[in-house]
Amino acid sequence: MGINIALCETEAQNAPCREMKLTVVKAKVEGKKFEPYMDVDEVVSLEDAAKAVGDMESFLKRNRINAETDAIYMDKVKKDEDKALLAQYVKKVPTGWVDLSKMDDATKAEALESGDKNDRVTAWDQVEFDDMNEMCSKCALSWDKGRGCMGSFGPETSQLPAIAQKYGCPIIGAVFENAKEMKRLSPEDAKAVLNEVEILKPALVEEGKMAVHRYSGPLERIEAVAKVSVEQNCGFYFF
Repeated sequence: MGINIALCETEAQNAPCREMKLTVVKAKVEGKKFEPYMDVDEVVSLEDAAKAVGDMESFLKRNRINAETDAIYMDKVKKDEDKALLAQYVKKVPTGWVDLSKMDDATKAEALESGDKNDRVTAWDQVEFDDMNEMCSKCALSWDKGRGCMGSFGPETSQLPAIAQKYGCPIIGAVFENAKEMKRLSPEDAKAVLNEVEILKPALVEEGKMAVHRYSGPLERIEAVAKVSVEQNCGFYFF
C-alpha cells in the first residue's frame, strides 16, 4: 500500500470544482414523504418475465442480461420486441434516490438530513471524465504536474519520515501517523513544511546517493503541495 497526499480543494475559493463538489444534486433518502421526488426503476419479476417471453435462457442471452439477476430491469432490455412483451408486467419501484432540484429549500434540507452523507451525488460527480481532466489540468491547485490536486507520496516502506525525524522535521516525520488519521494540516502547517523541505534537501545529500535517488521525488511533491496550500489558503492531508 502506498501513501498519498491531497489538498482540501473545497476550501480553496479558486478551485473550479469547488461549487460543483459542494452542490448535492441527488441523495438517497428514507421515507414515503419523499417518494414523489424519487427516481424509479421499471422492473419485471423473473416469474412474470418467464410468462411473457417463454424461453428465459434465450431471452437473457439476446439481451445480454446476467443470468444471476434477481429481476428484469427494463433499462437493461435491448430488444424492442422483448420490451413490448414485458410491458404489461412492468412495476415502478422507487429507488430511494431523489432529485433535489425538484424540491423547495425546506424539503431539500429535510431530505438531506434523513439520508446517509455517503449516499449523495454532487454536480461534480456528473461531469464527464474528459471534462474533469481538462479542468484539473488548468486548475491552480493541480500540483501533480497537471494531473490534479491528489497524488502519490510514496510507499509505506519509505524512510523519508525517519530521516525527517532525525533532522528535526516533525510534520514530515509524522507522515505515517497523519495518514492513518487522515489528519488535516493547515496552511500554517504548510509554511512549516516548506521550512522542513529546505532542511531535508541538504540532509538527503548527507544521507548518501541512495537517499537522494529515492526521496528527492517525494520531497518535491510535498513541497509542491505545501506551496499550493499556502498560496490558495487551503488545508492538505496524507492518506
